[in-house]
Amino acid sequence: MAIKKSNGEGSINRYKNGWRATITIGRDSNGKLIRKQFYGKTKIEALEKMNEYKDNNRRGLILKDDKMTFQQWYNIWLFEFRANELKPSTIARYDVTYRNHIKDTLIGNMKLKDINTIILQTYYNDLIKQGKTEKFIKYLNKSIKPAVKQAKRMHYILEDFTENIIIPKGKSNSEEKKVFSLEEQKEFLMAIKTHKYRMQFILALGTGIRISEITALKWQDIDFIHGTLNVVRAVSGAYIPERLGLNINKDKITTPKTQTSVRTVTIPDIILKELLKHKENQDFYKEKYKEIYDDKGYVFANEIGNYILIDTLRKSFSKVLKDNNIRYINFHGLRHTYATRLFEKGVPLKIIQKLLGHSSLEITADIYTHIINGEKISAVQELNDLFEE
Repeated sequence: MAIKKSNGEGSINRYKNGWRATITIGRDSNGKLIRKQFYGKTKIEALEKMNEYKDNNRRGLILKDDKMTFQQWYNIWLFEFRANELKPSTIARYDVTYRNHIKDTLIGNMKLKDINTIILQTYYNDLIKQGKTEKFIKYLNKSIKPAVKQAKRMHYILEDFTENIIIPKGKSNSEEKKVFSLEEQKEFLMAIKTHKYRMQFILALGTGIRISEITALKWQDIDFIHGTLNVVRAVSGAYIPERLGLNINKDKITTPKTQTSVRTVTIPDIILKELLKHKENQDFYKEKYKEIYDDKGYVFANEIGNYILIDTLRKSFSKVLKDNNIRYINFHGLRHTYATRLFEKGVPLKIIQKLLGHSSLEITADIYTHIINGEKISAVQELNDLFEE
């Protein structure tokens, strides 16, 4: 016979060769009571398990949904909790992480409550074996971490399984950086002599500013007297899945990537002259088509005065390389090529950091480790003449 307690305290009764304690924990979406049961060989054991559960529940330590998978939670976290406070480009990066490295993966299909540090560590180690870089694992863990922390705060999990992860060593990230060699750079410049977007391409090569900063550049940002440009805004363009129905602009003017990305960059004299010529041509066009041209001050504008889309520039750049049989690098590779040429010319790393707008010297050094290593070897070889007989 069951021993009933007052409402909410549960009941206990004999069950097979032991005891069973039962407590009502709520109702489901249909209004049906949800009960939780605890078993023990003795009455005291069953009661202790039930009381421990009740105590943990009062302290907020009970998992709210022990059937939710990690990929379900990550999707909820990104698009229900964060979507309206993040930049579209940031949402896009998180969504790429979700689609490529969480959805339908080992950890993605696991129940959120079942993942622990060892499981995640093993997953990262396997990715390294598959050829992923150490930097990629750092990025992946950084992308996962805020979702896991939120899950812990909301009591979907008891521990943050990203906290004690050791990022496994993989191949150097510097090996991934694709830049033009001097010969390739010359070939590229020849190929774009009469190209529609030549000015954008050479500005990236000559100043190292990002594609998002190029598209948002306005004439008021350029100082023709001192030969500089001020990076103060960027176009935030991103893929936002249509299935989500989010009220988010896919393409908009925003602040640069980081606080240190707001900077002043010197423009090489040759490029400055081309910019001035470009302005004269644009002024002529604006006057000729003033009925339809809405002048918003963009350095690079389309037929009606709006900025050129990031995707348009990227596709056009890739086509130039393909059509002219030039080794592929992405548009961002022009920025890395700029920094590489500066380093080869002996410009101090600290200056390159400021020109690129990196938040720390460590970031700049990490990206250009392959060049630094080469310089070290060359420097040591200079000692040869000291030992010649």
